[in-house]
Amino acid sequence: MRVLIPDAKFTDAAEIESGVADGVVAFVPRRHLPQAEIPAEDWETCDGVLAYDEVRLDKHWLERMPRCRVVVRAGVGFDNVDLDAAGRLGIAVCNVPDYGTTDVADHAIAMLLTLTRGTAGFDEAMRRDPVAGWQFDGPPLLRRLRGLVFGVIGLGRIGLATALRARAFGMEVVFFDPYRPTGTELSLGFGRADSLAELMGRADVVSVHTPLTGETHRMLDAAAFAASKPGQILVNTARGPVVDLDALHEALAGGRLAGAALDVMPVEPIARDIDHPLFTAWRNAESWIDGRLLLSPHAAFYSPDSIRDLRRKSAEVVTAALRDGRLINCVNRSWLTSERGWTAEG
Repeated sequence: MRVLIPDAKFTDAAEIESGVADGVVAFVPRRHLPQAEIPAEDWETCDGVLAYDEVRLDKHWLERMPRCRVVVRAGVGFDNVDLDAAGRLGIAVCNVPDYGTTDVADHAIAMLLTLTRGTAGFDEAMRRDPVAGWQFDGPPLLRRLRGLVFGVIGLGRIGLATALRARAFGMEVVFFDPYRPTGTELSLGFGRADSLAELMGRADVVSVHTPLTGETHRMLDAAAFAASKPGQILVNTARGPVVDLDALHEALAGGRLAGAALDVMPVEPIARDIDHPLFTAWRNAESWIDGRLLLSPHAAFYSPDSIRDLRRKSAEVVTAALRDGRLINCVNRSWLTSERGWTAEG
């Protein structure tokens, strides 16, 4: 059986993946090719696809894969795959939601600490002038974390891991997640908000951990920020389009938000959206935003360990589907037809 990897992120000959498959599956990695330039034969003869984030598998591309039974998204988010179209064609779509849980949680807390303890600002000031920069009160967002309310949007694996870290710093945790069952707050000892507006109004820090869906696209808009607690800090390590960039700019410029830390952007890489007023002010270190906006290049998921886990787990999921007929982390089961052999048990 052949599994196409149309946007492979590694340089070896799929050694980790092949080790997991134990000869049952042959992996076909393609690198640095635009999607349209991948040979048609690769699409037509593949039994499965293991995709990262550079390809978009809509109905047009899914229909070019008559043998394909499963698409495994090598990552947590699956917004680059048309789940409905895949299901109607009998193609199962699975993801790998547990490979970088602790890495993203660590990164979210690290970004919060960078802002509230001023570590990056101290380093920059002292590098510019070791004498004049020797000041303990320079960064604008310095504050004590203990006693603050830490709000979590989306209490999944990563949201929960981040919340537990925040509580270890002495923060009170409140979450908004309408899909978590009643009583979750009691078992964890967290507070629960019944609406986004309620969470925004209660939290000193808001950390975003929701997938990108039609429901969450730009959920943090002008209305959400208008409801926010004055002086709030926003941390987003989930998906960029969850936050309306214009609304974030207005909330920061108007002083409603004290600061923001973004690992993800509405358009990536940021160079494609670099002329946005918020990024222009950040690049120019304008006084009103200096020290209040922290960016990283969609790096929260990354560590050498997490990449090894991602590759191994992705290969395990696709091998289980093709060899054993077993679907792990299937995200389009409600749409999935039996056209290509899947059953309710599968």
